[in-house]
Amino acid sequence: MGGNGKHRWKISFYHRSGSSPRRQQPAQQPPEEFLCPISGSLMSDPVVVQSGQTFERGSVQVCLDLGFTPALSDGSVPDFSALIPNLAIKSAILSWCRTNGTDNPQPPEYDSVERIVRGKMEEKARELGPDIRVSERELLKAVAENPPVIFSHAATEVGPRVNHFNSSSSSDESVIVAASPYTPLPLARRPACLSSGSSPSSGDIADSEPLTQNPNSQSSSPEEQELFPKLKSNDVYEQEQAVISLRKITRTKEEARVSLCTPRILAALRPLILSRYSVAQTNAIASLVNLSLEKPNKVVIVRSGFVPLLIDVLKAGSSEAQEHAAGALFSLGLEDENKMAIGVLGALQPLLHALRSDSERTRHDSALALYHLSLTQSNRVKLVKLGAISTLLSLVKTPDMASRVLLVLCNLAASNEGKSAMLDANAVEILVGLLREENVDSEATRENCVAALFALSHGSMRFKGLAKEARAADVLREVEERGSERARDKARRILQMMKGREEEDINWEAALDSGGVSRPPYRVGKDVFGANSTNF
Repeated sequence: MGGNGKHRWKISFYHRSGSSPRRQQPAQQPPEEFLCPISGSLMSDPVVVQSGQTFERGSVQVCLDLGFTPALSDGSVPDFSALIPNLAIKSAILSWCRTNGTDNPQPPEYDSVERIVRGKMEEKARELGPDIRVSERELLKAVAENPPVIFSHAATEVGPRVNHFNSSSSSDESVIVAASPYTPLPLARRPACLSSGSSPSSGDIADSEPLTQNPNSQSSSPEEQELFPKLKSNDVYEQEQAVISLRKITRTKEEARVSLCTPRILAALRPLILSRYSVAQTNAIASLVNLSLEKPNKVVIVRSGFVPLLIDVLKAGSSEAQEHAAGALFSLGLEDENKMAIGVLGALQPLLHALRSDSERTRHDSALALYHLSLTQSNRVKLVKLGAISTLLSLVKTPDMASRVLLVLCNLAASNEGKSAMLDANAVEILVGLLREENVDSEATRENCVAALFALSHGSMRFKGLAKEARAADVLREVEERGSERARDKARRILQMMKGREEEDINWEAALDSGGVSRPPYRVGKDVFGANSTNF
């Protein structure tokens, strides 16, 4: 979350609430993550910025007004291009205040924050040199010369991305990691719950920020004018008929998905997502999934506050509603800008639990949602802390889940936290045992299993010993002789490492070009990883 800045206010409001006379107790200092990195004060309205850090909203606004982006204490430079309310840290701050008997924090005064920011601007100018004049114009120019990193989808990337925001490998900051020699690439692009639509949203902004109008939807369409009054009707039957119509329209008409993804329609869908009437709820989530199929809609939906609602449905909804909720989170998680927000809002634990659902579609989309979300470093760290490694390893021998679960494990193994946890959980022996079995359900499972071992072997001093204990060499030689091209390539590299050859002898560029796992040509239709072709 947020870190400490170089300047911070002295907290002056840690007095006991209540009027009863008590012996004065020394004020307990709040945790560092509760303090705004810019102002140093306890945050009253914390927001997560695009680069993953948490700030007081007022501090971000002052920086935007002055055209200044401060360097944080760890040397990282935040990206203020998008804000998402951090309800989790806000709740934790309020709980800390109650526990310690202090008043809830109040929004800082604009003038006070402005003085702090201007002080940082002057400090930066002094660091640049005495001959450089401090002016907002020059600072804006400096920012323009170092623009925020624009994340493209991981599937389009060919090399590891430099972490511009945090130098620590164990950081919780959000960095979307590019494809690596051992990180699998995205597979299916549509949820199994729908053939032509899917995915809701992830962002709890509706109450705190105005809905973002889709730029392609400037005026009300005839469909919106007809559907909106019915969706807002007090007659449940009329609501049901309207949301069924919305689902049908957005299933078949791509242009309607854009024109109907408006603040009014999204606001009308919100209460229906949690409706206790199953027809209204199921069709509302399915409609949201359809709307989310269009790329311009994904961020709009997330910022409209649907993710917490989808999480509730995934926890306690009907089986069909859970299928659509998992599909919605999968669809929204395809957008890089949404990945960190979905993780922050608490979707990872319910998605892990859904891997054991009775519904194949729910399991399918939950696994692929976790795969895409785990392309982000902050979510990898969260998954490790949630104990995801043991859950995933226990599922690798489940025939219909093995390939998808291995995809997530490959992503986790690409981080130091995940690699360490996997080695501690005896992942090497488990994966070698899976390769040793003759009834592996598919070649893709075998390839992904070798890719996971390859990810664990890279940069690990422990892997060689664990692999020898598991007698991995014999199995890998067999893969090298009989496996697919990708599997043979990875098995050969692992064997080279086990023989003691230096990493410099391995052509990592070739490994990068070969991809991390098997990627068969998926199509829209019923397939192991593809979307189910049944119309909804």
